[in-house]
Amino acid sequence: MSSVTTDAGPGYGPTGRSPSGPFPAGLATLRRLGSFVPTWGLIATKHLELRKRRGLMVAVLLFTLGLPVIILGIRLLFHAINPAAYGPAGSPSVFAFIVNLMAEFCFIIAATLGTSAGTTDLSDGVFRHLVVTGRSRLALYLARIPAGLAIVLPLVAVAFTTLCLVTTYAGIPQPAPVSVNGVPIPMHLQETQLRTWVDQHPHEAATAFQSGPAPSAVHIRAAASRDLASLYGEYSSEEIAYSNPAMNEMVKIGLWLELVTAVGFMAGLGLGSLTGQRTVSTILMIALEIIVTPILATHVIPFFLNGQRLVVGLALDQLRPAGLAAGNAQGPGPAGVLSGGRGVLDIPPMPTWAMILVIVGWIVGWSVIGAWRMATRDA
Repeated sequence: MSSVTTDAGPGYGPTGRSPSGPFPAGLATLRRLGSFVPTWGLIATKHLELRKRRGLMVAVLLFTLGLPVIILGIRLLFHAINPAAYGPAGSPSVFAFIVNLMAEFCFIIAATLGTSAGTTDLSDGVFRHLVVTGRSRLALYLARIPAGLAIVLPLVAVAFTTLCLVTTYAGIPQPAPVSVNGVPIPMHLQETQLRTWVDQHPHEAATAFQSGPAPSAVHIRAAASRDLASLYGEYSSEEIAYSNPAMNEMVKIGLWLELVTAVGFMAGLGLGSLTGQRTVSTILMIALEIIVTPILATHVIPFFLNGQRLVVGLALDQLRPAGLAAGNAQGPGPAGVLSGGRGVLDIPPMPTWAMILVIVGWIVGWSVIGAWRMATRDA
């Protein structure tokens, strides 16, 4: 009786596997394709797919880098033509205005980029072809995260660096002291240093921080011990209004701006993957940022305060660095709980741990939802 053998190629046995060697290259490739970790080539492909959408890229450039460049360019031009009528391009108020404007538009444009990244395979009709190749659906989703963030985060960094340079080198001369109700106080004091200054200058402190008749030195020292946080908030507000942010404060503001952008992208990516509709997802993210969040930040809904705090925009506003609080009409409030943060909320602030959980929850939650939807979607 003759034996039957299956020849899988030179050097391989009946199972298609070398008796003494590793798996064939084809099986190793299939194993890599099935891994949930996205390869560099897959990330680069998704990055290229986003960059090839010219209309989207024009919008991203315009609302991230173009926004501060256009505003500062006009101010520089007007100041160069008529310095007497137009002040320097950089000032603390202009800095705070542009950063707050950038935060709004960067969240929206990052969310728009995220919704596009989450729906690009469906809109292009290639999702089925990617699935039948054996690639992990989780890897297909995870590849979009670095691909999209690599586009928007560097642009935000360049735009913010430009703003910092113009504010520092083409701004107004910085005052040596801070004027609080006409009383000069040294700049960049910490709370303990302000308390020491009050103890050493009680009469000047009474003029600066008291609206009624000047109390005695003993009374003003006792008031400083009791209401030091309130006095420091008033001092900081004046310092912010008339001086450029310090270098460490600019770093905090830049990191906060990048965080706002990243959260917007991750939420947009997850929502886009969930719905499969780019237009609907984009409209929902815009409505969240410019309609829902402002309403919830300024009105307490009875018996729903903790539900309001679950909106990520409120947590990000509470985390807003102190250098951007000049426009807060309500004063510093009790929200200065992290990184010098001084929120612009008109509702009671949440604890620090809750604020962090809300931000992390939105990032992780939308990632899980988006990945789950991509893993369960029919090809």
